[in-house]
Amino acid sequence: MEITAQQVKMLREKTGAGIADVKKALEESGGDANKACELIEQKLGSAAMKKATRATGAGVVEAYIHSNGRVGALVEIFCETDFVARNPTFKQFAHDIALHIAAMDPADAEILRGQPFVKDPGKTIGDLLSESIGKFGENMKIGRFARFEL
Repeated sequence: MEITAQQVKMLREKTGAGIADVKKALEESGGDANKACELIEQKLGSAAMKKATRATGAGVVEAYIHSNGRVGALVEIFCETDFVARNPTFKQFAHDIALHIAAMDPADAEILRGQPFVKDPGKTIGDLLSESIGKFGENMKIGRFARFEL
């Protein structure tokens, strides 16, 4: 089966993986987008394991304030380079983590990583972090966080 540019574009937008990785996953899955997506997620997760020992000297502090103004959260998200820290997708990831902390009030980082993500309960925060590491090709860590409520 021939893989079209439209298939690659659609899966790339969905997963954030590189063009070559998307094309390879589509070829391995026989053009099945769902199977290709699973293959990409597996690959991105294994990429996270390889990068886990690399230093994270850059990052952002992200805030989320709920619309009622009564609940908020701050979180540190670390990465390896300023280039990634300035990336809008990285900033969105940090914002999503801050939103999750405001909604779920995890007691510590270990519990946070194991919680189902509020926007997609099929994934844990740990899964989301692993996928982001694979997408950016850099080690990333969730640092300190705090939740505030009136």
